[in-house]
Amino acid sequence: MSTSPSSAFLSSTSQSSTSQSNASPSTASSLTHASPPSDLVSELLLGMRLSGVRYRRTQLASPFGITYGTSEGWAQFHFIARGPVFLRSPAGVVHALDTGDALLLPRGGRHDLLSAPDQAGRDITAFETATLCESVSSVRACPQGCCAEQAAVVFSGCMEFDLGGMHPLVTLMPEVMHVGTLLERHPEILPMLEAMEREARTERAGFAGILARLADVVSAFIVRGWVECGCGDAAGWIEALRDPRLGRVIAAVHRDPGRSWTVTELAAVMGSSRSVFAERFQNVTGMTPHRYVTELRMQLATQWISKDRQSIESVAHRLGYGSLAAFSRAYKRVTGQSPGTLRQASALAAPVHAAPASAE
Repeated sequence: MSTSPSSAFLSSTSQSSTSQSNASPSTASSLTHASPPSDLVSELLLGMRLSGVRYRRTQLASPFGITYGTSEGWAQFHFIARGPVFLRSPAGVVHALDTGDALLLPRGGRHDLLSAPDQAGRDITAFETATLCESVSSVRACPQGCCAEQAAVVFSGCMEFDLGGMHPLVTLMPEVMHVGTLLERHPEILPMLEAMEREARTERAGFAGILARLADVVSAFIVRGWVECGCGDAAGWIEALRDPRLGRVIAAVHRDPGRSWTVTELAAVMGSSRSVFAERFQNVTGMTPHRYVTELRMQLATQWISKDRQSIESVAHRLGYGSLAAFSRAYKRVTGQSPGTLRQASALAAPVHAAPASAE
């Protein structure tokens, strides 16, 4: 594993592995935040969907530069089976990576994997590919006479990443999330990384499918570790997760979003008066309890209608609306479109597991 500063658990946009030696890792303070209770973490991550839709094993001889993520809306995972490799993030920050390193870009975005920090990138779709199995392809760019044992090997996954009602978490995550010090808290992940390195290098029978599943699991570990560590430096309503009393309220609402919650009931969950609860909730989250519940419902409705293909009527019932008309009015008021329009757009869109090739 790499022991450079870029191996810190979270690589923020301000951190660069090629920065001056007196620059401290941006994650030094992120682990000092109070962590949400484990039961709350489980509750909040219950609706997490993080699954690869397309994968690629890439073997490249230096010099090389590959550009990923030209299509927005997809998370991106990379595992370095043989390094070194440099990552140029969407913000232009350069991170040094080595053999065994794994990282997740939760919001994707245009980024490059390079043989040198100043190398130019070439879109991944411009390379010739070969199909290994369903959803997994291979790229080899090793000129004749190149030693294959010296070429960089990377396994990448373009992923659908959805946290359901907790989707605002995605916007608060660092642009690059690194497995790094997750190993200190969860050493059980090391055998998975070692298995990924072994499978990517040896290419034994069935290796492509094994790598795809391991990539999904490692990515989920990275996200869970960030939440367990207190969500880094994220502020705003994340502070509610770090407050045990407010955290109970958030968990209760997410556990039963269709309940007709009142301020009195939520205050009782927190163990305070209505006025103290309402003021504390708004100060921390930036919204009233009623608005929070409503927005949560609409986020869940969007997921259930567009991703799960549930009927609008069943979604309205699950979320506690007495009529389809009442749900439709609430949905349009919050999202700007009717649930029927969402349904039509989802039906016309490509299948859920058909990511654009440029997203890889």
